[in-house]
Amino acid sequence: MSIFWRRFRRNRLAVAGAVVVAFLFIIAIAAPLISPYDPNEIDRAHILEPPGPEHPLGTDDLGRDVLSRMIYGSRISLSVGFVAVGIATIVGIFFGALSGYYGGWVDRIIMRFVDIMLSIPTFFLILAVIAFVGPSIWNIMVVIGLTSWMGVARLVRAEFLSLKEREFVLAERALGAGNMRIIFSHILPNSMAPVFVSAVLGVAAAILVESALSFLGIGVQPPTPSWGNILTLGKDNIEIAWWLSVFPGLAILITVLAYNLVGEGLRDALDPRLWGSER
Repeated sequence: MSIFWRRFRRNRLAVAGAVVVAFLFIIAIAAPLISPYDPNEIDRAHILEPPGPEHPLGTDDLGRDVLSRMIYGSRISLSVGFVAVGIATIVGIFFGALSGYYGGWVDRIIMRFVDIMLSIPTFFLILAVIAFVGPSIWNIMVVIGLTSWMGVARLVRAEFLSLKEREFVLAERALGAGNMRIIFSHILPNSMAPVFVSAVLGVAAAILVESALSFLGIGVQPPTPSWGNILTLGKDNIEIAWWLSVFPGLAILITVLAYNLVGEGLRDALDPRLWGSER
């Protein structure tokens, strides 16, 4: 563990990404305390007001404070990211563990299903499902999670195929341990490092998908603030209200970049092939 932290701290980009992620968490948790205004408070006297002392990031077409809406929007983005990735990780671990451990016809059926899912453009599949079940925050979380588990399943399968032939697993079998004990007590804990990295990278992807759905009008519905639906207002008023596009766009860019940097840093730090020089 000390080697892992030492390697991670040496990656300055990963540390910077972790600082940004921590900052976003603080903003999301403390939103009611730090938000200068109610995010849904309409002020017709300050419609489309540019950034200034009273409204640091300006106002939208209903006079609502953009900074307040972005602060509360960070809650939506982070919630969607973590819940969707949690669902995808659980489903991916389940199918990947079955496929890798049992092999044979179980492996063939699951992997062909994974291939079919991967052959369908994920974003268009999400669009179709959301159009059918209706846009809501919970539907978005579930749909993103259920359409993005295939990569986790492949990672877990590869780890199980490698680990199930190791000596410690063979020794457990010789001692009479059952399949469930071997899977959950011995193989799965030793295969979680790449899954953890994939989950961190998946949060960034889920945030990006949620923002795109909200931008298209089939994601988080107004008046609930989301970075994506603030961008939609920016599109409608691009010639007279540049701040409605620039600030939420930068928030999405910085957040996605931060999670990707943390994921890349974790992948390098968790790679045991790179630990030889650290001992």
